[in-house]
Amino acid sequence: MNTFGPSSPPKWSAQLCDCGENPATCFITCCLPCITFGQIAEVVDEGSNSCVAQGCVYGLLMSITCHWLYSCLYREKLRAKFGLPAEPCCDCCVHFCCDFCALCQEHAELKARGFDPSKGWIGPPNAPPPQMPPTMFR
Repeated sequence: MNTFGPSSPPKWSAQLCDCGENPATCFITCCLPCITFGQIAEVVDEGSNSCVAQGCVYGLLMSITCHWLYSCLYREKLRAKFGLPAEPCCDCCVHFCCDFCALCQEHAELKARGFDPSKGWIGPPNAPPPQMPPTMFR
């Protein structure tokens, strides 16, 4: 008999409308959402794409009002990475209706999991330092 029971599914660390919990992120996201998106995308992609490049793509898509499509793809990647549920509705609906709130929530989620999106991709949180090769002696 299993005394521990089934583990509960992961939950978002912040609610969708908790934008005001971090006023700095909220302000930056409202004024320049491409910065917040770029930071999130760099961490979700584990550094394979830069914050600047992703932010520029997002900014260009904003000019034709298709940015929410791009950001919903990254919300889906973030959810898949951490096993988070699609709530309160599907990713595209969240970003279409509340793009700024969704970006703030995703930023807060990464911070709650030990990443600092404002510093870019550094590596997994609490990772051991890289191993240095042994010094050669004569």
